[in-house]
Amino acid sequence: MMVNSGITAKARSNFLSQFTGLDFRSPKHNHYFDFGYPEDLDFGAFYKMYRRMGLAHGAVERTVEKTWETSPQLLQTPADDDETPLEKALRKRLRKLRFWQNMVETDRRSMVGAYAGLILRIGDNKRFNQRVEGNVPGGLNALIEVIPAWEGQLKVSEFDTDEMSPTYGQPKMFQFHEPNVAGTHSKTRSFDVHPDRVIILSDSGTVHDNSALEPAYNAFLDCEKVSGAGGEGFWKNAKGTMILEVDKEAKITEMAKAMNVEVSELFDAIGEQIKDVNTGLDQGFMAQGINVKRHDVSLPSPEYFFNAPLQIISAAMSIPIKILKGNETGERASTEDQNQWAKTNMSRRENRILPFLDEFLERLIKWGMLDDNGDWDIHWDSLMEDSPAEKMSFAKQMSEVNQSNPSQPPFTHDEIRERVGYEPLKASDLVDPDDDHADKLEEDDDD
Repeated sequence: MMVNSGITAKARSNFLSQFTGLDFRSPKHNHYFDFGYPEDLDFGAFYKMYRRMGLAHGAVERTVEKTWETSPQLLQTPADDDETPLEKALRKRLRKLRFWQNMVETDRRSMVGAYAGLILRIGDNKRFNQRVEGNVPGGLNALIEVIPAWEGQLKVSEFDTDEMSPTYGQPKMFQFHEPNVAGTHSKTRSFDVHPDRVIILSDSGTVHDNSALEPAYNAFLDCEKVSGAGGEGFWKNAKGTMILEVDKEAKITEMAKAMNVEVSELFDAIGEQIKDVNTGLDQGFMAQGINVKRHDVSLPSPEYFFNAPLQIISAAMSIPIKILKGNETGERASTEDQNQWAKTNMSRRENRILPFLDEFLERLIKWGMLDDNGDWDIHWDSLMEDSPAEKMSFAKQMSEVNQSNPSQPPFTHDEIRERVGYEPLKASDLVDPDDDHADKLEEDDDD
């Protein structure tokens, strides 16, 4: 039988609207409200999570460290050729500016925020808010400084709204305020900066992107809850919280007299005794007419509850769990995990970092700091290459296969040497230099 409450949806809405600040929405349809997750996230939330939550910090650091396991080379000739004077000059200038260290820091900041920026300080006798025009005198020495900037420090103050402009929809001016981020309050630099002097690092290369921490944010909070609840429960058990039950036959007046206090002050006095016991100042306290019990918190093993959000973080940030957790249990990540992790970061290099470096090179060429004669390229060692130990292991296996088939060994000596990164042996390397035939073999090698 249906009962009509007589309350219309409009009337209910009007009633609930009187209780400002309270949320009466059904948790069945609002998981953020039900589980205590914030609905709206900004840079401040991501920055605090990175600074204070070990897993979030580790996820960012693991990714950045792997991506930048080696630094790239900016070349105008193939990597195997001798270094040109201009390549050498660029390498030395970037090293003096600590360019690669600042690039790593920019990448780190771009993962925490929706984007990060690298501000180029150019010695062209113009202010930061002015366009860089023509060839800048001084060549590479005109690149004076590179400044990594958090999203919270570098904001777009004006967008290009002219539909006929080639930069329509792009930033027309940035505002850089260095003290905006916690931990940098002692810094004082603040200025408007023209987009010519800023390169944005993000997945899309624009300021319209998302923090790498966002998809896993709720899972990070869950890990904090499990960890915090376990720590608090352990603390309460160690502290030994007491529960006092006053017997119904207890004579309050006599208890107060025995403790030399007024009746109105009795429970405050008992509270002080309990406080002294918990801080270790006394061995016991008077409990006349009081039954004292210890309150213990029963804690299940937190590992099961911790692993569920940990798997979400792993999936959201494409980091294998064993790599995310580290090697604290003595169990190393599998070869499959390591290969997948290398592929993930090779993809980051290709789609995120290299376009940024291309833009950097293009600006140096545009401003006359680099010679535009020649095809500048970026060479970066592959993350998929085997470690020296792995190479030696493969070479050993190849040798063992040869030994098991001495009549028809499947691998040559040169193939085994190549597997560990060695050059093939010359004929002269295979004989004693004191042998009479050595000179003849060296001549054959030269031919």
